[in-house]
Amino acid sequence: MRPDNEPEVRRRVHRTDWMALLSGLLFIVTGILFITLPDIEPLVMLPVVLGGLGLAGLAAILARAVRR
Repeated sequence: MRPDNEPEVRRRVHRTDWMALLSGLLFIVTGILFITLPDIEPLVMLPVVLGGLGLAGLAAILARAVRR
């Protein structure tokens, strides 16, 4: 129970930045793949990374549209 003279504490809630979250996860997974499988060609991974960034952007746009 809160005493009467203590001010009410307001919580600030931040919305999730889905683009940043998914992009960070994509680069972490890409780095892990390059370390564990050194025979992967960078030219093969380039479309995978670009496609992943595109999907992360699409998820961010959809999340913003649903949030409104």
